[in-house]
Amino acid sequence: MTRGDDLGRVVIPKEIRRTMRIREGDPLEIYTDRDGEVIFKKYSPIGEWSHIATQYAETLNKTCGLSVIICDRDTVIAAAGVSKREYSDRRLTPEFEEIMENRSLYSANENNRISVIEGGNHYVSCAMPVVSDGDIIGCVASLSVDGSKKEEDFPEAKLIQTAASFLGRQTEA
Repeated sequence: MTRGDDLGRVVIPKEIRRTMRIREGDPLEIYTDRDGEVIFKKYSPIGEWSHIATQYAETLNKTCGLSVIICDRDTVIAAAGVSKREYSDRRLTPEFEEIMENRSLYSANENNRISVIEGGNHYVSCAMPVVSDGDIIGCVASLSVDGSKKEEDFPEAKLIQTAASFLGRQTEA
Protein backbone atom coordinates (compact mmCIF):
# COMPACT_ATOMS: atom_id res chain seq x y z
CA MET A 1 0.00 0.00 0.00
CA THR A 2 1.13 3.52 -0.69
CA ARG A 3 -0.28 6.85 0.43
CA GLY A 4 -0.58 10.10 -1.46
CA ASP A 5 0.92 13.27 -0.03
CA ASP A 6 -0.81 16.64 0.36
CA LEU A 7 -0.05 17.46 -3.30
CA GLY A 8 -1.61 14.19 -4.54
CA ARG A 9 1.73 12.57 -5.38
CA VAL A 10 2.15 8.84 -5.00
CA VAL A 11 5.27 6.71 -5.14
CA ILE A 12 5.18 3.84 -7.61
CA PRO A 13 7.02 0.99 -5.89
CA LYS A 14 10.47 0.16 -7.24
CA GLU A 15 9.52 -3.40 -8.24
CA ILE A 16 6.61 -2.14 -10.35
CA ARG A 17 8.83 0.54 -11.94
CA ARG A 18 11.42 -2.12 -12.76
CA THR A 19 8.85 -4.57 -14.14
CA MET A 20 7.13 -1.90 -16.24
CA ARG A 21 10.46 -0.29 -17.21
CA ILE A 22 9.32 3.08 -15.93
CA ARG A 23 12.26 5.46 -15.85
CA GLU A 24 12.54 8.83 -14.17
CA GLY A 25 10.78 11.37 -16.34
CA ASP A 26 8.75 8.82 -18.34
CA PRO A 27 5.29 10.17 -19.18
CA LEU A 28 2.37 8.26 -17.67
CA GLU A 29 -1.32 8.34 -18.51
CA ILE A 30 -3.75 8.18 -15.59
CA TYR A 31 -7.23 6.72 -15.96
CA THR A 32 -10.05 5.76 -13.65
CA ASP A 33 -12.49 2.95 -14.21
CA ARG A 34 -16.11 2.61 -13.13
CA ASP A 35 -15.11 0.90 -9.89
CA GLY A 36 -13.03 3.90 -8.82
CA GLU A 37 -9.69 2.23 -9.51
CA VAL A 38 -6.85 4.45 -10.70
CA ILE A 39 -4.85 3.04 -13.61
CA PHE A 40 -1.37 4.21 -14.57
CA LYS A 41 -0.22 3.44 -18.11
CA LYS A 42 3.10 4.24 -19.72
CA TYR A 43 2.59 6.75 -22.49
CA SER A 44 4.25 6.01 -25.81
CA PRO A 45 4.39 9.06 -28.10
CA ILE A 46 5.43 6.92 -31.04
CA GLY A 47 2.70 4.41 -30.17
CA GLU A 48 0.18 7.16 -30.91
CA TRP A 49 1.54 7.11 -34.45
CA SER A 50 1.54 3.32 -34.86
CA HIS A 51 -0.59 3.49 -38.01
CA ILE A 52 1.90 5.83 -39.70
CA ALA A 53 4.84 3.78 -38.36
CA THR A 54 3.33 0.63 -39.85
CA GLN A 55 2.81 2.31 -43.23
CA TYR A 56 6.36 3.67 -43.20
CA ALA A 57 7.83 0.23 -42.37
CA GLU A 58 5.73 -1.42 -45.09
CA THR A 59 6.79 1.20 -47.63
CA LEU A 60 10.50 0.68 -46.85
CA ASN A 61 9.97 -3.05 -47.17
CA LYS A 62 8.10 -2.88 -50.50
CA THR A 63 10.19 -0.22 -52.22
CA CYS A 64 13.65 -1.13 -50.90
CA GLY A 65 13.35 -4.75 -49.84
CA LEU A 66 14.34 -3.91 -46.25
CA SER A 67 13.08 -5.84 -43.25
CA VAL A 68 12.17 -3.06 -40.84
CA ILE A 69 10.94 -2.70 -37.27
CA ILE A 70 9.85 0.48 -35.53
CA CYS A 71 9.67 0.45 -31.74
CA ASP A 72 9.05 2.72 -28.80
CA ARG A 73 11.34 2.55 -25.75
CA ASP A 74 10.00 -0.86 -24.71
CA THR A 75 8.34 -2.83 -27.49
CA VAL A 76 8.09 -3.24 -31.26
CA ILE A 77 5.06 -1.35 -32.58
CA ALA A 78 5.49 -1.92 -36.35
CA ALA A 79 7.21 -4.58 -38.44
CA ALA A 80 7.52 -5.30 -42.16
CA GLY A 81 9.51 -8.01 -43.91
CA VAL A 82 9.56 -10.09 -40.72
CA SER A 83 6.80 -11.91 -38.88
CA LYS A 84 4.59 -9.28 -37.28
CA ARG A 85 3.31 -11.89 -34.84
CA GLU A 86 6.88 -12.71 -33.75
CA TYR A 87 7.84 -9.08 -33.11
CA SER A 88 4.66 -7.18 -32.17
CA ASP A 89 4.44 -6.06 -28.55
CA ARG A 90 7.58 -8.02 -27.58
CA ARG A 91 10.02 -6.57 -25.05
CA LEU A 92 13.36 -5.32 -26.43
CA THR A 93 16.74 -6.82 -25.53
CA PRO A 94 19.09 -4.80 -23.32
CA GLU A 95 21.62 -4.71 -26.19
CA PHE A 96 19.08 -3.11 -28.49
CA GLU A 97 18.07 -0.64 -25.77
CA GLU A 98 21.75 0.33 -25.54
CA ILE A 99 21.73 1.14 -29.28
CA MET A 100 18.91 3.61 -28.58
CA GLU A 101 20.66 5.13 -25.58
CA ASN A 102 23.73 5.90 -27.72
CA ARG A 103 21.61 8.37 -29.73
CA SER A 104 23.49 7.74 -32.97
CA LEU A 105 23.35 5.63 -36.10
CA TYR A 106 24.27 2.00 -35.47
CA SER A 107 25.69 -0.12 -38.28
CA ALA A 108 26.44 -3.78 -37.68
CA ASN A 109 29.76 -5.39 -38.40
CA GLU A 110 30.58 -9.06 -38.67
CA ASN A 111 31.63 -9.29 -35.01
CA ASN A 112 28.41 -8.19 -33.35
CA ARG A 113 24.99 -9.76 -33.76
CA ILE A 114 22.34 -7.90 -31.82
CA SER A 115 18.80 -9.18 -31.73
CA VAL A 116 15.86 -6.82 -31.20
CA ILE A 117 13.92 -9.34 -29.09
CA GLU A 118 14.97 -12.40 -27.12
CA GLY A 119 15.03 -15.45 -29.39
CA GLY A 120 14.51 -13.39 -32.54
CA ASN A 121 15.52 -14.91 -35.88
CA HIS A 122 16.88 -11.65 -37.27
CA TYR A 123 19.65 -9.30 -36.21
CA VAL A 124 20.05 -5.54 -36.39
CA SER A 125 21.75 -4.40 -39.58
CA CYS A 126 21.25 -0.66 -39.14
CA ALA A 127 19.41 1.33 -36.48
CA MET A 128 18.67 4.95 -35.66
CA PRO A 129 16.99 6.21 -32.48
CA VAL A 130 13.86 8.34 -32.85
CA VAL A 131 14.31 11.60 -30.94
CA SER A 132 11.49 14.03 -30.20
CA ASP A 133 11.95 17.27 -28.26
CA GLY A 134 15.38 16.02 -27.19
CA ASP A 135 14.07 12.74 -25.73
CA ILE A 136 14.60 9.25 -27.14
CA ILE A 137 11.14 7.85 -27.85
CA GLY A 138 11.98 4.83 -29.98
CA CYS A 139 14.06 3.42 -32.80
CA VAL A 140 13.88 2.43 -36.46
CA ALA A 141 15.96 -0.58 -37.47
CA SER A 142 16.59 -2.69 -40.51
CA LEU A 143 17.11 -6.38 -39.87
CA SER A 144 18.89 -9.22 -41.61
CA VAL A 145 19.12 -12.95 -41.03
CA ASP A 146 22.84 -12.79 -40.19
CA GLY A 147 23.11 -9.22 -38.89
CA SER A 148 25.54 -8.18 -41.57
CA LYS A 149 25.57 -4.92 -43.46
CA LYS A 150 27.58 -4.49 -46.62
CA GLU A 151 29.40 -1.29 -47.53
CA GLU A 152 27.26 -0.95 -50.66
CA ASP A 153 24.20 -0.70 -48.40
CA PHE A 154 24.92 3.00 -47.80
CA PRO A 155 21.39 4.05 -48.86
CA GLU A 156 20.03 1.73 -46.15
CA ALA A 157 21.54 3.93 -43.44
CA LYS A 158 20.11 7.09 -45.02
CA LEU A 159 16.65 5.51 -45.31
CA ILE A 160 16.69 4.45 -41.66
CA GLN A 161 17.89 7.90 -40.55
CA THR A 162 15.17 9.55 -42.64
CA ALA A 163 12.46 7.35 -41.12
CA ALA A 164 13.67 8.09 -37.57
CA SER A 165 13.81 11.83 -38.27
CA PHE A 166 10.33 11.83 -39.81
CA LEU A 167 8.75 9.95 -36.90
CA GLY A 168 10.52 12.19 -34.37
CA ARG A 169 9.16 15.32 -36.03
CA GLN A 170 5.64 13.88 -36.13
CA THR A 171 5.60 13.48 -32.36
CA GLU A 172 7.08 16.85 -31.40
CA ALA A 173 4.82 19.17 -29.49
